[in-house]
Amino acid sequence: MQGIGDKIQVMPEPGGRPASRRTGGRSARVRSAVLEATIDTLLTQTVDDLSIAEVARHAGVHETSIYRRWGNKANLILDAALSRVQVELALPDTGSLRGDLLALLRAMAAFEATPFVEAVLRLNVGEDPPEVAANRARVWVEADTLIGAVLDRAEARGELPVGIDRRLALETLIGPLQVRLLLSREPFDDAYHEQIVDVVLGGLAAAAPRAASGPAAPRRRS
Repeated sequence: MQGIGDKIQVMPEPGGRPASRRTGGRSARVRSAVLEATIDTLLTQTVDDLSIAEVARHAGVHETSIYRRWGNKANLILDAALSRVQVELALPDTGSLRGDLLALLRAMAAFEATPFVEAVLRLNVGEDPPEVAANRARVWVEADTLIGAVLDRAEARGELPVGIDRRLALETLIGPLQVRLLLSREPFDDAYHEQIVDVVLGGLAAAAPRAASGPAAPRRRS
């Protein structure tokens, strides 16, 4: 699967020419070092306290190299988060829709509970310049890919009809976690994960007839 982090906008070089992106060799090593340094730094600092200069020192690169490649701190943090998503969130294959959703939710809960990802979630709550908002939206592409594959297999097994709203299923699955992480600060455990999955499954079952038959026709007034 192609990583979203590889699509982060590259800032133009002096003179207006777009900076070239090499996918291997030194360029790949620099990117890896910078992203790891960003993650390590955010384990002990807030997003507001993190500085490009400190990340550059930690990674052993020049500060201007980071600005040229990522443009700003928000893009750098988002790219670091996306690099971890691809490692931490693997596509589950338990043989059932409930098992897959539960495995995916458990992995997401463990991932989102880390200090680094919690910092990223708080960054996502704020207002962004347009280029950052566009890159932030790409986070959903990875999540959509995972939930889409899970629901595709459920359809193939006959557990779901064709046409379920995948984005709504994803938002219903992870929304409660983010409410507790960002708002209520209440703890969650595996029993809570199972409750969430059962709510999602109940919602998918209730929405199935509408998804299969299409939008309901408007009622005629008597």
